[in-house]
Parts: sequence; C-alpha cells; structure tokens
Amino acid sequence: MKKRKAAEKPTRDLPRPARQYPGVHGKIVDWAEHVFEEGMMYVRVRFTDKTELCWTLQTAHVLRESDLSDWKTGDCKQLKVYAENEIDWLE
Repeated sequence: MKKRKAAEKPTRDLPRPARQYPGVHGKIVDWAEHVFEEGMMYVRVRFTDKTELCWTLQTAHVLRESDLSDWKTGDCKQLKVYAENEIDWLE
C-alpha cells in the first residue's frame, strides 16, 4: 500500500494590516453587529470593558465617463464627452 503525501500548504505571505487601532489590541469582544441607517452602514464591535470600536461606511456612485461614439466603420470614434468623474456624494 502506498502512503499518500500530505498536501503541501501554499506558502504565501499574509497581507500587512493597512491600519491598526491603538488601544484595541488584547481587548475581549463581547459582541459585534452591523446596522443600516440613513444611507450609511455602521459596524460596531463592543468589548467586555464597555468600550466600542465603530466604523461608519458610506458609498457613492461615480460616473467615470458618459460619451457619444460612432461605430459605423467598426471602430469606436468618440464624438463627444458629456460627463467625466461626476460623483453623487452628499455632504
């Protein structure tokens, strides 16, 4: 009987944290939730010492480009650009 070789684990580096939050390391999480309110999403992490880490997330649509093109010859010939980089961000 042949012994099977153990599957090799891929060797890849984990991504480095982009942003760390001082004062959070070592805390014990009590609960976590997300809530949608008034067009925003709140992600809350509550710790057993009654402190909370909260992210407020909001998205926007960006219209990169609106144009009129001519395809008669089979190539795209841009005739007019109507809008570029318009954003619906409300402040």
